[in-house]
Amino acid sequence: MPLIFGEVLFDCFPDGREILGGAPFNVAWNLQAFGMSPLLVSRVGDDSLGWQIQEKMKSWGMNINCLQLDPSYPTGRVRIELTNGEPHFEILPDQAYDHISPLSGNLQHEPTFLYHGSLALRNNNSRTALSLLKRDYKCPVFVDVNLRAPWWNAERVHTLAEDATWLKLNEVELDSLFPGRKNLEQRCRQILESFHLDALFVTLGKKGAVALNRDNLWSTTKPQENISIMDTVGAGDAFSSVLLLGLMNDWPLNTTMQRAQEFASGVVGQRGAISHDENFYQTFRNTWNLQ
Repeated sequence: MPLIFGEVLFDCFPDGREILGGAPFNVAWNLQAFGMSPLLVSRVGDDSLGWQIQEKMKSWGMNINCLQLDPSYPTGRVRIELTNGEPHFEILPDQAYDHISPLSGNLQHEPTFLYHGSLALRNNNSRTALSLLKRDYKCPVFVDVNLRAPWWNAERVHTLAEDATWLKLNEVELDSLFPGRKNLEQRCRQILESFHLDALFVTLGKKGAVALNRDNLWSTTKPQENISIMDTVGAGDAFSSVLLLGLMNDWPLNTTMQRAQEFASGVVGQRGAISHDENFYQTFRNTWNLQ
């Protein structure tokens, strides 16, 4: 049972569309579609958007036992502007996901891994809840860096990386958190060794992605040329979802990277970060021989 911690929110687009999202939620949604039955630890407002999230999760077969309902703070919202297809985010302050409470009881099963990002940890309440999870469950930790100005600082993210088994970030986040003049592979090796990681993943947008693991295997992948792009919201979350799938299924690193790229390329060909079409996911499950 994967444990997914962090924000669930609505991405609000200029044309009035409100799309369910948030990196942890997107990853949980995708993993559910791939048969991994994740448990999402998050918090929504006791409002119409929060109720909508509950219903959508239940209709997708997701476990909502750890989706908390907040009587005081609203369900998270993010305003998104698209410039040349690239999203720019206005993160609203003091949302329900900033106030995630510690779990009230023990989980029935030891989690296979704990996934979290960095955005929901801007508030001390959610940081405390995550710290207690990491104290109580000694499972591997996947940290998916998600820097959103002004809600981050390098020291805090470095502290999160110290607890990580696997670390994933994009090229801009790499430059922001770990500036240096060495080439990409040298910088990745330095980070891997400094934080004692099992693997480090760096996404490079249109240029694909790279990975380095503790066996010193360097892996690269690139998207196919001329893929259809509707918008890139959720591409990184899609990539993370399949990285986790590969790590749990012991796929070779190169296979995992290629499949993560394939899935991310499929997601950018649609509107929004997730699909409500089971057939979209089934196509990948069939190709990858997932039961």
